[in-house]
Amino acid sequence: MKIKITADSSCDLSDEIIKKNNFTILPVHITLGDKEYSDARDITQEEFYKFLKETSVMPKTSAYNAVEAEEFFKQQLESDGGYDAIIHFTISSKLSVIYQNSVNAAQQFAGKVFIVDSMSLSTGVGLQMLYAQDLVNEGLDAKVIFEKLLERREKVQASFVIDKLTYLHKGGRCSAVALLGSNLLQIKPIIILKDGEMKVGKKLMGKFEKTVTQYVNYILETYPDIDRKRCFITHTPIDAEIVAGIREQIKDKFDEIIETEAGCTVGTHCGPNTIGILYYRK
Repeated sequence: MKIKITADSSCDLSDEIIKKNNFTILPVHITLGDKEYSDARDITQEEFYKFLKETSVMPKTSAYNAVEAEEFFKQQLESDGGYDAIIHFTISSKLSVIYQNSVNAAQQFAGKVFIVDSMSLSTGVGLQMLYAQDLVNEGLDAKVIFEKLLERREKVQASFVIDKLTYLHKGGRCSAVALLGSNLLQIKPIIILKDGEMKVGKKLMGKFEKTVTQYVNYILETYPDIDRKRCFITHTPIDAEIVAGIREQIKDKFDEIIETEAGCTVGTHCGPNTIGILYYRK
């Protein structure tokens, strides 16, 4: 059975990983000022973060619609000599209508398109895509793979630590009082994906470099049942030494550590100096 793996662009996988696994990405839309772009297609991450740095205007992300998704699925089924099925991943249904739009579009293809609500975001989605590709390589049927993905998605540990609440405040996800208190006390919140939603976990205090180390220790202690196979370090623009410090901290815990840069979904809500480790639990 010939199976294609696809996803929306919030998965934050690098071009290298996408090309190596023959994944195809359906972009979400992003509005910067008065211009709309297709994420990861006609705007680079560098251009996005440059806009974020140089303007006070809040970027806006929006879902692709069912018509766009239907056309995308049609093209993918016909690509590379034709596929028997598509397994398409979306950002959590509790964070966007992308999942529902994708489901609506998939109904036009008589059971050939399987939509996975990742219940996650960023490389929490990417982890599931790579797991799906492993199952494809084993020769499993698309329906069997789909069922295995749904069984395992709750085992994804996805979290980030944020330097400043400024962007969460601009996006309406925290109050002005919380923002002021965070700035005064140097609070660095841990954002955890739980039940498909972004929730504030432990609040760390102090300089960002120090709290990043504390964040990694906290996550590994809270979710110690680690699947060693792979871990993502995913971040917005940040000092390379901080990334290197995390890699050193976790190098004995995982067989493969993959670094990626977060795209517009994480960047819009969290801003620069955001970093996370994401991995499967057993």
